[in-house]
Amino acid sequence: MSARHVVLVHGAWHGAWCWSALQAELDRRGVPSIAIDLPGHGASASPLSDMHGDARCVADTLGVLRDRGVADPVLVGHSYGGAVISQAAALHPEVGHLVYIAAFALNDGESVMSALVSFPPAAVGLQKAMIGRDDGTSMLNPELAKPALYGNCDPTAADAALARLSPQPSVTMTQPAQGSPRDNIASTFVVCDRDDAVHPSHQKIMAERCTTTVVLDTDHSPFLSMVSETADILEAIARS
Repeated sequence: MSARHVVLVHGAWHGAWCWSALQAELDRRGVPSIAIDLPGHGASASPLSDMHGDARCVADTLGVLRDRGVADPVLVGHSYGGAVISQAAALHPEVGHLVYIAAFALNDGESVMSALVSFPPAAVGLQKAMIGRDDGTSMLNPELAKPALYGNCDPTAADAALARLSPQPSVTMTQPAQGSPRDNIASTFVVCDRDDAVHPSHQKIMAERCTTTVVLDTDHSPFLSMVSETADILEAIARS
């Protein structure tokens, strides 16, 4: 059975580069994938944007793929990228499946921060790693971010990832999502049980909003810590 395209959207501070190991594994399985650099991240030459601008970037990319004959793509978001893919799917509803990897599966009118405030309190190591900057962005303290983001990853690979992190606009965390694409699009939530960036208890609340839940016993970055297992999930969806 042929596989649908998998479109990968990174989370805060990251870029398309974070998906490289997973994409290589998907290539070996014959599953086509495309990773998007959100504005101002990775190799993007565009200025940093807000959540709605990030979503428009993804929706525009989906439109280009549609014009190339790519139908019913599997749209994947990691962490903050979950907010982006929800908004993008509201703008471009021709998505075949939504996948949230330790991600924010927001409801209509909800933002990353308003969701976190509404959930029962649960501390994570990432909170201490965040450094606010005068220009309205934040960066991460690498020593604290390493265990919070990449606790189960190969340490050398984690160091390479940390070196690529870039500033994240703080406004992206407070802007509300518009629309409820999961009402019409099937969705899968991948819970990461050892996550120290988005608490597993919060993930499980958002997983209840999705059609299907899969649990991985790993950290916040399964695209690096559990490459084969993450590819298993995406391949099954892409071939369904």
